[in-house]
Amino acid sequence: MGHGHGHGHGHGHGHGHSRWRPHSHDSADRVDHALESSRRGLRALGWSFAALFATAVAQLVLVLVTGSVALLGDTIHNFADALTAVPLGIAFVLGRRAATRRFTYGFGRAEDLAGVVVVLVVAASAVLVGYESVLRLFDPRPVGQPWVVAAAGVVGFVGNELVARYRIKVGREIGSAALVADGLHARTDGFTSLAVVVGAAGIAFGFPLADPIVGLGMTVAILFVLRDAAKEVFRRLLDAVDPASVELAEATARAVDGVLGTRDLRMRWIGHHLRAELAVTVASDLTVTQAHVLAHEVEHRLVHAIPRLAAVVVHTEPATGAELAHH
Repeated sequence: MGHGHGHGHGHGHGHGHSRWRPHSHDSADRVDHALESSRRGLRALGWSFAALFATAVAQLVLVLVTGSVALLGDTIHNFADALTAVPLGIAFVLGRRAATRRFTYGFGRAEDLAGVVVVLVVAASAVLVGYESVLRLFDPRPVGQPWVVAAAGVVGFVGNELVARYRIKVGREIGSAALVADGLHARTDGFTSLAVVVGAAGIAFGFPLADPIVGLGMTVAILFVLRDAAKEVFRRLLDAVDPASVELAEATARAVDGVLGTRDLRMRWIGHHLRAELAVTVASDLTVTQAHVLAHEVEHRLVHAIPRLAAVVVHTEPATGAELAHH
């Protein structure tokens, strides 16, 4: 019997017009989830960009009034965080395009490239804040109206926390790791804004070096964010998936009647959805039609069992004498 390579059945599993849809047997449920996900992602980016940009502008006005380097650092970081919405937005729009003869998997991976841009923006903001803070340590300048600085820090915290909650919520609902990571980034920025309040308090109590010292502390905090963001982005670029999903997929496939074993399971993210392929060992006396039906059942079970799994390719392979004896 042939190996049945290339089983990739219809019914919403990953072929024809239903390429990116999660499994559904009900034609009334055939909604383009990829388009809906990108719409929600773009909406989240739009609102969060507006909120962060407004926060950063308000802080910039207060920087000009007070001359605080800690507040300047927070403002720069908020501008940078707002601007990360631009590459993510472009990626969401690209992800809506249909697959082509050249890009046969579509353009979902554009989001991963946008993640690289986000990492570079965060790195640039760390360098700028660190540079300004070191300058102020060696060339101290007076900081006026520390309580205004403190108020600006509170504004930064509130703006970032609201944006963080919104981005994380939508990112988890649509399966966007980049949007969740950007939300966590915004949440961390909120806490660096609170550090500005600490610096302002130090100035108010007669310790002017508190301002650049807090600026350096913020640089360190940004570097920690950079490390986590880079780790998340490069894992996705290298096709990393949750090992628990791999184990669940193997167990689900092995539980199907007629499957004698599984091997060569591979999973990867394409945009907001997972794709998988695996080989299942079946009895060597099955007909091609029987093997096809069995592969279809494996695929059906996997799509329903694994969150965000949109398409599976199942290869059927005849069992050897040793495998048959084992069973």
